[in-house]
Amino acid sequence: MRTDQRAQVESNSAVAANRKLLWGGVLFALVYPTIITWGYFVLAGRYATGTQQVIYLVVKGIQFAFPLLWVWLVLRQPLRTGRATAQGLLLGATFSIAVVGAGWLLFDRLLRDMAVFPNASALIHDKIGSFGIDSVWKYAVLAGFYSLFHSLLEEYYWRWFVFRQLRQLVPLWPAIVVSALGFMGHHVIVLNEFFKEAPWLAWLLSSAVAMGGMFWAWLYERTGSLFGPWLSHLLIDAGVFWVGYDLLRESIAR
Repeated sequence: MRTDQRAQVESNSAVAANRKLLWGGVLFALVYPTIITWGYFVLAGRYATGTQQVIYLVVKGIQFAFPLLWVWLVLRQPLRTGRATAQGLLLGATFSIAVVGAGWLLFDRLLRDMAVFPNASALIHDKIGSFGIDSVWKYAVLAGFYSLFHSLLEEYYWRWFVFRQLRQLVPLWPAIVVSALGFMGHHVIVLNEFFKEAPWLAWLLSSAVAMGGMFWAWLYERTGSLFGPWLSHLLIDAGVFWVGYDLLRESIAR
């Protein structure tokens, strides 16, 4: 075999091996959040508050450490993202303001008086209580953490890692759809716990989550930056927690 032929074979082998590593990391990242959500949100409910908190911190720590370690140590790719752009921030904010406004109107005018919501409020109250959230100020801290910090972690995980790795393996729209469905997965478990009497509503809201994931993946592709998707995600999470407070205001301790 000539030298140039041998080099080509070695190059093809390296590409194939790299694709296997990409697929391995992506497949793990797609399913792991759904599995751990079922574990800490459903199965761990039988344990004491402290135990639930430890389980949550451990499994979440693994989730958010994995992309950095996989990209840096296994794929040996640079750890970088683009800078914020005015266009990305504007598009992200506009999308979120429209979604939060439409969602609040839908809840306030059509959904609030449905029989499912009093039961959902009790379930939400019991669930956050099992994590030690038993006062307004603790709920505010939880809302601030999820809106500001957890939303950034999710964008780094789902857009920077899952979607970006998929883009090296499949065309744009399959990457957008697959990453969004993975992002939706763990929300299905959470929402089905709260809306057990109305699974159609849990799936409707989960579909809205998938649509948000599709938009944020598209925005990340367009701008090359996490800042627009993060701002958009942050605003929507804040809106969700406001609706949650509206449901809980009569039962949560002040």
